[in-house]
Amino acid sequence: MQQAELTSHKISCGHCKMTVESAGRSLEGVESITANPETKKVEVSYDENKVTLDEIKRVIEEAGYPVD
Repeated sequence: MQQAELTSHKISCGHCKMTVESAGRSLEGVESITANPETKKVEVSYDENKVTLDEIKRVIEEAGYPVD
């Protein structure tokens, strides 16, 4: 299991949080994902044998939240 912390400065409210978390959970292999509007951080735990960090970043960005 891998852990990563990403930053997206566009996360600003509860709706943003739900959108980012939903996008991440749509991928097989994402065990948990938590977006924090206050810190602009996204913490994700994932199975590197099923999904890559680049794939996780891609779905978050496709949902409208660019990742630094």
